[in-house]
Amino acid sequence: MSAAVSAQAECHHQFLLGLQLMVATREGPDAVGDWMFRLFRRQHEASFLPGLRKLGLDGLPHAVACARYHVLSNGIGGVAVDYMEESAAKAWVRFRYPRWMYDGPAICGVPIEASRGFLRGWYAHNGVSLNNPRLGFVCVSEDMSGQYGLCGYFREYDRELGADERLVFAPGERPPPWDPARQPALPADEWSEERLAKARRNYAIAYIRNGIGALVPAIGADRALEHGRLAARLTGLQHYRRMANAVGAVDGGPQDAAGFLQAMFRGMGDGAVREDAGTNAGTDSGPDTAVLRQSGLRIVRGLSGAERDILLACWIELWRGAVASHRRFMTVGAEAEGDGLLWTIRPD
Repeated sequence: MSAAVSAQAECHHQFLLGLQLMVATREGPDAVGDWMFRLFRRQHEASFLPGLRKLGLDGLPHAVACARYHVLSNGIGGVAVDYMEESAAKAWVRFRYPRWMYDGPAICGVPIEASRGFLRGWYAHNGVSLNNPRLGFVCVSEDMSGQYGLCGYFREYDRELGADERLVFAPGERPPPWDPARQPALPADEWSEERLAKARRNYAIAYIRNGIGALVPAIGADRALEHGRLAARLTGLQHYRRMANAVGAVDGGPQDAAGFLQAMFRGMGDGAVREDAGTNAGTDSGPDTAVLRQSGLRIVRGLSGAERDILLACWIELWRGAVASHRRFMTVGAEAEGDGLLWTIRPD
């Protein structure tokens, strides 16, 4: 199960990267920047203040609390961030390479507008959320500029900031030396490897759940669905072999493909039960057809309406792509059934 959990984390991570590249190349830099702004503002409003409380940071000076939050919350997701505290009013963060958001050479295809979008969406809004008009973020290095990674500091000024001062750029500044003794860390007795693996899966899934939802107002429902489905299918095609190796799947026919999906869906924490095709009246299945019932659907849990429908349509294509990567040609049906999906895999 742990291998499938980790495989789901990596799969959704790759889906996010692919979708970023697709939006950047098909819609342009400004569109991907607007999308990243909407995505990170959405995640900020949902997670920042509750996260401060859960991590026990809400009683600290605001600049320090914000910097430690980014270190700890990103650490839960498997993202390495260094912490350097100069004072109660000034604390630095430096994201280390390889960058999670731009894995591998994907970083070469993402425009700087994406970075500016998430800085505006999250970092520039910390003071607003904390009701502290004196708190801002100074960015001194960005990924796409070829400097030394995303780096900057939260600073509490002695005056109120205007809206255009909450995020400023100062590329000539350098962070102080990193001191490992002052690096915040999660309590080891509370964060087992199993809990961390699930948290990293949920971290990646949250980006897709919120990312598709934020893409719709950025480029419209039709284009979001088009890009989301294609990026998902390509990710499934490209990433199948890694997932299959992780869960011990076989590149075979419908029954093997169903076994692969069953293992991966259980890695989501969903129910996944394979059934004898011949016993399922109404599925129009033959002896070489595989039937899988999935319940729970973590990917759309708590969502409704058009946002749920678009996200689910994209997510289904992820697994159709994975099955299409098999040597044998197969067709994959996915029909809504209660709170889950009925998957039917047949020879093509």
